[in-house]
This record gives sequence, C-alpha cells and structure tokens, in this order.
Amino acid sequence: MGEDVRLRAVVALAQAMAAARTPRELWRGAAAAACDALRGSFAALSVWERDRGRLKVLVNAGARAPDEEEFPDGETYPVHRFPEITEFLHEQWAGGGAPRAWVETADGAAEGEHGYSHQRVDALRQRGRGCCVVAPIVLHGRAWGELYVARPAGEPVFERDDADFATVLAQVVAAGIAQQERLEEVRRLAFTDPLTGLANRRAVDVRLDEVLERHRTDGSVVSLVVCDLNGLKRVNDTHGHAAGDRLLERFGSVLSLCGAMLPGALAARLGGDEFCLLTAGPSADDVVEVAEELCVRAGELKLGEGVACGVASTGDPIGAVRSARRLFRLADAAQYRAKAARATGPVVAGRDDSVLPLADTPPPSSQDRRRFRDARH
Repeated sequence: MGEDVRLRAVVALAQAMAAARTPRELWRGAAAAACDALRGSFAALSVWERDRGRLKVLVNAGARAPDEEEFPDGETYPVHRFPEITEFLHEQWAGGGAPRAWVETADGAAEGEHGYSHQRVDALRQRGRGCCVVAPIVLHGRAWGELYVARPAGEPVFERDDADFATVLAQVVAAGIAQQERLEEVRRLAFTDPLTGLANRRAVDVRLDEVLERHRTDGSVVSLVVCDLNGLKRVNDTHGHAAGDRLLERFGSVLSLCGAMLPGALAARLGGDEFCLLTAGPSADDVVEVAEELCVRAGELKLGEGVACGVASTGDPIGAVRSARRLFRLADAAQYRAKAARATGPVVAGRDDSVLPLADTPPPSSQDRRRFRDARH
C-alpha cells in the first residue's frame, strides 16, 4: 500500500471520528475507517475495564458473524486470557518505548504450545477469518483498549508493515477518543447545574424542543413538573448559605430519585429555588402520581418547608401545546396556584379550573416575586 493511500486513509479515519456526534458514532466510525484502511473485512473496538479485569467490545463493524452484534451489551473477555494487555504492552512502553501492534492467524500455535491464544485463535477459526491485527490504544499514557481488524480465510495474511500501520491508526483513534472526552466534558459543564449535578435550564430547553417535536409528530405525551422549594430564603437568613446549598442538594437528590420512577425523565434545576421534571411518554396520571410522591418527600426534608408544585401535561385537557413557552406558562401557572394556596400536593393544569385562565393572564405586578417564564421559544 502506497504512502499516499495510507495518508488518505489516516485522514479519512480522523474525519470519520471528528464527524461523530455521539460516542457510538465515534466508535463505529473509527472501526469502519480502520477496517477500510487495512483492507480488512471486520473490525472491533474494545475498552479495558480495569476495575472488572476485562476487555469489553464497544462496536463490531464490517462483515459480522451471526453471533456478533454491532453494539454488544455483554461481549466481554477476561484480560487474563490476553496477557499482552496487562503484561506485554506495559513492558513495551514502561521504559519509554511505544506499544506496537501484532498479527495473529488461525494457523497460529497449537493448543498447549507457547504463544497459543485460545480466545483469538478459536474466534478466527469459528468465524471463518484467517488472520487479525491487534493494535493497542493508549490514552493519557495508559492502555485504554485495542483496535482489532481481521481478514477472511484465504485472504493475504497481515504483514509487519500492516501491523506498523495499525499502530499509527490506533494512535489516531486515541487522539479522537481524547477529543471526544474533552467535548463530552464541555457538554457536561454546559448542560449541568454545578451545585446539584442535575441538568440546567439550557438542557431543559434543548430537550423540550426535541420532545415537543415528537409530540407534534406522533402525539407522545409530554409533561412538565415545575417546583419551587419553599423556605430557602429563611434557611439562608437563619442558618447561612451553606445550609441553603445543602437543602438544594438534598432536594435535588429527591427530585432525581422521583424522576427515576418515570422512564427517560430529565431532572433539572432551573435556577435559584426552582426545579423541574420533564418527561416524554409516561401518562399524565403517572406523572401526577410521581409529583405527589415528590411533594411528600420534599415535606420530610430537614429545614425545608416542602415545595409548591405545578404540573402541565399534553395528556390533560390543556389545549394545543405548540411551543415550549406555552407548556412552561401552564406549569408555572399551576405552580403559582399551589404556592398561593399553600398546597401540600401538586396543582395540575387542566384539572384545576383556575390554572388555564391564569396562564393567559399577565402576572399581577412587576414586583411580584414569581414571574411566568418567557421562554425563548
């Protein structure tokens, strides 16, 4: 393979990883591009789970065998059967050297002889593959996992030159994974509330746009639970802001716990003492039931005074919901009614006759502490 061809293959690999929007897209793009670059028929990307002592396959790309899934949940291999991961690789770079890829064939050493690898040799034979090249992926100076590319039986066996090229490809993959990790951290910081670890308002806005689009397309039920934590100012004034922060954190944990009762729910802190749960799919009745549980648990928090909780769901008679702003205003109006009535349970738009007219009425005063949100949408 000429240098120009290999250079183009490296560029194609880097571009495939750069274009990925999710970890799975990145794994698939890396494996598929590496497979093409090495003229293989199959490729896999695996990660070394140190705490569990195993190699976990993240993706299988190319010509998969019947027992191979693209994104397997449980395809793992104990690393003690792959001593190169825990021993050989470390020996290679412990003294400042670099890890190198190696080639194995279905005609490798026989069972019982030195160099026999039960897992790899058997896998090649059983799946009709004649050879493979295995390249360690090193991230931040540590073994992260491996890139595996195979050819079918009858095809030319990988040579040392191919293994050296696979080493280069693994380095490109490592750089792509590192970049993806940095981007994930940036996204996490951008969409996470630093105090509670819940999602923030930005994350809610993005998710709400997505689920309302689904609602318009297939009628999926979208529900929003808005909560105002009572008594936070008193706690701050009486016990200090550290105590207030602890109360916010504890309620955040309660909200997360209750949100887990609704599949796919997003638990978020909107800012200050305001929180929300956003769901798409669960029925309005299920959401109201969880909101009731949330109110009970919030009332049991030390130093707290419970929550004012409002619910708005497209599964209730609230009229057409064409924007995030409308759903927020309905949930806010319900929450406002709960606050005014000192309700110990949730007020639900469409079930409380006073909520819909309130949602369509401007706040009573510019000095009123509560304001209906004017979402961007």
